[in-house]
Amino acid sequence: MVVAIVRPEKAQDVKDAIHEAGFNGMTVTHVTGRGRQAGLRFATRAGELIVDEIEKTKFEMVVEDGEVDALVECVCAASCTGNPGDGRIFVLPVEQTYRISDYAGKAGDVSEEQTSGSSEKDGAGTQQGS
Repeated sequence: MVVAIVRPEKAQDVKDAIHEAGFNGMTVTHVTGRGRQAGLRFATRAGELIVDEIEKTKFEMVVEDGEVDALVECVCAASCTGNPGDGRIFVLPVEQTYRISDYAGKAGDVSEEQTSGSSEKDGAGTQQGS
């Protein structure tokens, strides 16, 4: 699983780039948090204002191990401004998946689902329209 946290103003660029690269399945969440930059400081007449949690957009996508580098490159190219706060990408293992509509009490492993699914990449390794 690839989890990317990016600037909200770059979210549409990331979505478009991911889709153009052939990855369609994704979960998008609006989140707040802070990283190394530890928030923003603004000087006002009344004093200093500190915003310590910044709005970001989080993308979660499940892909084959061999597709991770291409997806990471795609997200980086679409979201990079070259400034602090551009975001972070995490790569996590996925041991099992369950397609709820086909659930019969057994788990599918990610590679089994992707080989039995559509040849088109949809981020979850399942057939489109399922």
